[in-house]
Amino acid sequence: MDRTEKRAFVASLAEVFADTSFVLVAQNKGMTVAEVSNLRRQMRAAGATYKVAKNRLATLALDGTRFQGISPLLKGPTALAWSTDPVAVAKTATEFAKGNDKFVILGGALGEQTLNADGVKALASLPSLETLRAQLVGLIQTPATRIAGVLQAPGGQVARVLAAYAKKDEAA
Repeated sequence: MDRTEKRAFVASLAEVFADTSFVLVAQNKGMTVAEVSNLRRQMRAAGATYKVAKNRLATLALDGTRFQGISPLLKGPTALAWSTDPVAVAKTATEFAKGNDKFVILGGALGEQTLNADGVKALASLPSLETLRAQLVGLIQTPATRIAGVLQAPGGQVARVLAAYAKKDEAA
């Protein structure tokens, strides 16, 4: 790469960091081309982007962004993954790391919050945005009678307990 290509790459990466909500940093030491291609396919299917970038150029692109906290993770053979849906990237990377010991999640950043590898795995355990939307729609479509029944149940239980005490006092 010559200097103009490097400047263009840093500018495009900085633009990506401005638009995204989550960046993942992973170590890809010793992965074959087929394994990397498979990972890229999986990331693309999840709506994410996976890119191997020179650490120095990535650090330059991170300067001044909210993801600046991940700069110390950029040592050795690293790769970046990002998406607007943070759970999709974390899930895809975590699933791939389970089957490939050469791919190691180092950490990431969700907004200004820097995450370690365990934080990324915790993020991966959350339901995706699509799942949350489906659950919300399901709740909205729940018949009003079921909602009324749920709301009346505690009152009915209190009434039954009071009636039981009243019968106990009558018997005594």
